[in-house]
Amino acid sequence: MSENQVGNKMSWTTNLRVVATISVILVHVTAEILYQYGYVSNFVWWTGNVYDSFVRFCVPVFVMLTGVLMLSRTYELSEFLKKRFSRIVLPFLFWSFVYAMFALNDNISAGHEMSFGEIIEWVIHLLLNGSSYHLWYIYMIIGIYLFVPIMSKWIQNATEKEILYFIIIWIFTLFINQPALCRFRINVDLTYFSGFIGYLVLGYYLSIKSFSFPKTIIIGTAVFLVLIGVSITIFGTYFLSRESNSFEEYFYNYNSLNILMVSVGLFILFKNLEITNSVVVQITNFISKYSYGIYLIHVLILRLMWKVKIDYDFVNPVFAIPLVTLICLLISTVIIYSINKLPYGKYISG
Repeated sequence: MSENQVGNKMSWTTNLRVVATISVILVHVTAEILYQYGYVSNFVWWTGNVYDSFVRFCVPVFVMLTGVLMLSRTYELSEFLKKRFSRIVLPFLFWSFVYAMFALNDNISAGHEMSFGEIIEWVIHLLLNGSSYHLWYIYMIIGIYLFVPIMSKWIQNATEKEILYFIIIWIFTLFINQPALCRFRINVDLTYFSGFIGYLVLGYYLSIKSFSFPKTIIIGTAVFLVLIGVSITIFGTYFLSRESNSFEEYFYNYNSLNILMVSVGLFILFKNLEITNSVVVQITNFISKYSYGIYLIHVLILRLMWKVKIDYDFVNPVFAIPLVTLICLLISTVIIYSINKLPYGKYISG
């Protein structure tokens, strides 16, 4: 592979990572609306539902990018654990503790009296189980990282048929988990093929796979997958929620077939798009560099913004949702960049 090809590969993955980072923030901006089904106007709820449905690809795409960037390398186990886990775990522990302190402050402010021993026990519980709702992703990705040194050696020596074999069985596990198909489920343990690990392998496979179709056909197919998947998410969520008279998030599940369609479509689309505008390239490179730290801190920034009433309805939600998302992105990026410039700041900035 030539140097230009490598540069191009890194370029589209950078662009996709930035879009996924922005999308994660948007997901958390709209979440408050969705759980208020029946308590906010139909217009507000539909606005949140449409925005959220368009960006549910964010987590699967992050995992797919991990597959692209990590499964193509071989690792010495000790070197991998030292480098990768220091980069992931140290910032994660720092920000987990920060969120735990905020949660503790909320608990005490609500009038709950706690002894010193109870405080220590409660903080430890938060650190073990997640001190903020968005940190579940880090626990999940750490589990995947533990498997990467093994998976990378297998996948680099596997044939295309063997990789497809894994992906097909993984997609089958998504099929049989559909409510309408549960009654046909056979008593075969497919646990080893289930969950986010499939996105890891799929991302790697799609990154090395060259399709012989004209580029317009590939891009058109990718856009079609995105639009169909998003439409299923939007209307499926609405009809289920209307039927139960409360928000039903089944079609929001990251391991649902509709989200898989959107994730694959967007992945292929970005792989086949080139962004050459120098300003856009500089901005995406900058945001991408600090994307992990942005992910860790953005919920804290949203929390502080909500305290000063900058949320999904400080203006019309159609405009408020993207505005809040961009403001949060800007503040998060500036803070993480500033921390990174401090002595040893890179160990906690992410």
